[in-house]
Amino acid sequence: MQSGDERGRVFPRVHESTALLREILTISDEYEVVVAKELDVNHTDLVAMQHLISSGHLTPSDIARRLGITTAAVTVVVDRLVKAGHVRREPNPSDRRGVLVVPDEGSTAKARGLLAPMIMDIDSVAQEFDEGEREVIVRYLQGVVSSYREHLQPPR
Repeated sequence: MQSGDERGRVFPRVHESTALLREILTISDEYEVVVAKELDVNHTDLVAMQHLISSGHLTPSDIARRLGITTAAVTVVVDRLVKAGHVRREPNPSDRRGVLVVPDEGSTAKARGLLAPMIMDIDSVAQEFDEGEREVIVRYLQGVVSSYREHLQPPR
């Protein structure tokens, strides 16, 4: 029999650090909505832009794979981003029939301008800890990243 505290819970009780990590992920999703509105894009387009900004350029097939959408759907995404001035298509030097999708420098700067204050605030929190404490935090976060990577593929 479940206690009153356990009824209605989606997940079992977890360590406070795990609960806070879940809260960070939720707030991060909310922050992405704010950034998407500022850039005048939808969520899918924002995620595509994030991949492009971090990679420098990608083929449409690479974008489709990273977003988990079809190549036909990625054409619509890229068309919207081109129309909004966030990316451009360039010939792919390693595939004369292919194209690369390249982020616009102005859009990249605007996105970084939106993200930089938040990133610097987070970094300043890390600076409040001594080196030994930061090493523990880094080790914990590396473990979290590893756990996420292990669960990227759906169970079979």
